[in-house]
Amino acid sequence: MIPRTSHFHLNIAACRHLLYVALVSVLTALLLNRYHRRAKGRSSLRYPPSPPYIPFFGNWFFIPSGPEYLAFKKLGEDLNSDVISLQMFGRRFVILNSAEAATDLLEKRSAIYSDRSPAPMMSDPRLMGWSTNAGMIRYNDLWRHYRRLFNNWFNTRAAPQFHKIQQNQARALLRRLLEVSEEAHPFSRARDEFFFTLASTMFQVGYGYQLKEPDDPFFVNARQTIHNFTEASMFTNFLVNIFPTMIHIPDWVPGTGWKRTGREWRRIKEKAMDEPFEWTKAQVAAGTAKYSILGSLLQDHKLVSDLSDEERDKRIKELGLVMYSATSWGQSSNLLIAFVAAMVLNPAVQMKAQEEIDTILGPATLPTVSDIERFPYVSNLIKELKRWHPVVPGALPHTCFVDDHYRGYDIRKGTIIIGNVWAMTRDERYYRDPEVFDPDRFLDLNVPPAPVFGWGRRKCPGINLGEASLSIAITSLLATYTFSKQRDINGTDIAPFIESDANTTALELRPFEFRLELRSERHRQLILESSV
Repeated sequence: MIPRTSHFHLNIAACRHLLYVALVSVLTALLLNRYHRRAKGRSSLRYPPSPPYIPFFGNWFFIPSGPEYLAFKKLGEDLNSDVISLQMFGRRFVILNSAEAATDLLEKRSAIYSDRSPAPMMSDPRLMGWSTNAGMIRYNDLWRHYRRLFNNWFNTRAAPQFHKIQQNQARALLRRLLEVSEEAHPFSRARDEFFFTLASTMFQVGYGYQLKEPDDPFFVNARQTIHNFTEASMFTNFLVNIFPTMIHIPDWVPGTGWKRTGREWRRIKEKAMDEPFEWTKAQVAAGTAKYSILGSLLQDHKLVSDLSDEERDKRIKELGLVMYSATSWGQSSNLLIAFVAAMVLNPAVQMKAQEEIDTILGPATLPTVSDIERFPYVSNLIKELKRWHPVVPGALPHTCFVDDHYRGYDIRKGTIIIGNVWAMTRDERYYRDPEVFDPDRFLDLNVPPAPVFGWGRRKCPGINLGEASLSIAITSLLATYTFSKQRDINGTDIAPFIESDANTTALELRPFEFRLELRSERHRQLILESSV
């Protein structure tokens, strides 16, 4: 896959020319003063390996161009270290390019590495204003309460209660794809159906609400909010994330369009929070609510019984929206798109998976969630998919909130820790030929699964629900459809060009050409006769 660098927002390559302008700005004077105040305390510390250092700018100009996760991997290779240190404009980062280092710090020392340093574009109340996002909130009592709420419904014992909803949504997806399969260029429709399917599951589970169509305002606002979050939370997308004092620049100054963007994103986020919550609240008041997580919490659930009505509603609204990312909704949706790419590029893998399903289920049965464990090759295919295309390749950054030492290096309080999942999934000590899509590599029990759900106390709390949704969707698609290369007018296969948009924390594939076909007319009937 070829990552693509967008030219609309700032990133490591695109924003460097603006930093030369910063040399003559007032920020230069302010930050140089800050640098000189800290210089004395830095000389006696031993940080992990890093590229050359320039006062004020730090290591910025010595970071390789390109998406962050690729640049950090390249830098680690150049420095011959899986743990590297960067300082940029007063912020210090430690990059972990190996699973061992990530486990040592983020798992074994999670008690001191579970804080966050949210980007101002995402968290500042004058911009997107999402400082209470449960995934990015600081490590405090509010975070602990959100964690208890998630765990109550998404632990290994509780999550299976939602399997029937997930299974029905997978079958509804198969029906909607019947129409998509007739299109010459199905990418956009298929992508939208994947997002709609997994969002439908979450709206039923979270709100007791059945999404009607892909243009349902509840769905549109939620999807846009999560996408905006992935852009806002990437530090190198906006200069205000690097220079937080820029928030004080008046709106009339040229080049401050990002402030209007932030306010617009806040407006959409508030609609995405408020409107479905108020719908569920009205259903509860009328006595017509279907079972859902938010509906249960609104009915004096013990987990919120000690809160005021105002604080209860505020936290429940937050929970409803964050449930998308916490249950891997965005990850699973993007992984379904990557699954299509993997099948198009690897027809032998697809055929082997289909043969396994046919052999075990027979010709006239659709898979259920309980069937998934009966398909070892399909299970390894899904493991390989998460390794081959880690949707959040740079993970969500942790922050160390006390001074620490690791391998003889000093890690200062406030250091931002980035677990570079991309580098870990390309580690040839564990994954031979890492760019090859090979589910059989997991036949070796010593090959570890990719750490795509995070580490320690910040590990995604919705793993169980997200994994089940992804698995039943992929297994159902393999059972009924075939994804293959598009053909030209002479009937010759056209190799698709697969590239990623590198402008967000999520690795999203850009449109590519493929064919979506039913495996047979018998499978069409099987889909139409399935009960939803």
